[in-house]
Amino acid sequence: MSAEEKERPGAKALYETIFEHETRPGFVFDVVLLVVILASIGLVMIESVPRYSESHGSLLRTLEWTLTIAFTVEYLVRLYCHPRPAVYARSFFGVVDLLAILPTYVAAFVPGTQALVVVRTLRLLRIFRVLKLAQFVHQADDLRAALRASLPKITVFVIAVLSMTTISGSLLYLIEGPENGFGNIPESVYWAIVTLTTVGYGDIAPETPLGKFFASIIMVLGYGVIAVPTGIVSAEIARTPRRGPVGGQACSECGSEQHTLGARFCCECGSSLEE
Repeated sequence: MSAEEKERPGAKALYETIFEHETRPGFVFDVVLLVVILASIGLVMIESVPRYSESHGSLLRTLEWTLTIAFTVEYLVRLYCHPRPAVYARSFFGVVDLLAILPTYVAAFVPGTQALVVVRTLRLLRIFRVLKLAQFVHQADDLRAALRASLPKITVFVIAVLSMTTISGSLLYLIEGPENGFGNIPESVYWAIVTLTTVGYGDIAPETPLGKFFASIIMVLGYGVIAVPTGIVSAEIARTPRRGPVGGQACSECGSEQHTLGARFCCECGSSLEE
């Protein structure tokens, strides 16, 4: 037994239960956790309905605090048993787990913020691990990489669109004027954005023939606004190299879970995965 394991008795067993979903105890723990998360989200939704909050408010708040305390204990246990607590705390799920318990405590001082508890919905992403769909998580990483690579091009495109809507809105303000609902340039730019994105609320509409003609041009250009960023991201996804199947086993040394299916050693720290 290592010195670290002596300092944290039971940490390895807890880690295998909480982080290792391929073991029977880990699978059961994840399933129970998902059910409890769904229950907590349901409680928040029910409490937002006036008739239920008035008749069962006390019970709902008690249940919410009970679940919040349970999630707090779970978060602390995760920190305790993880080989690198700081790594877990800074990871995506570590941040989500923390944000999932904070709203209830904040609501004790700032009423109304308990609705933010719905951030617990993000914890349901663990279902990919429970159902052994780690490959989908890997595909999400590829999509994120494609979006990151597309950022410069999309930034230039967004700046061009903002310039186009500003010019278009200003022109419609000059053509239509306040008498036709275009009271000022900001409102006209708002109309241009709604029209160019093909949303079309209809709260402001041109009345003059010239204004309608100009609006028709903007509507046609709107289809290009939708197509261009889609094409940019699609091209980056096509350039992304294909990866092999991904397993879901977590490393007991560093906590990494993104390993190739059948891997014998951790891709991050090199530790054996066969212990």
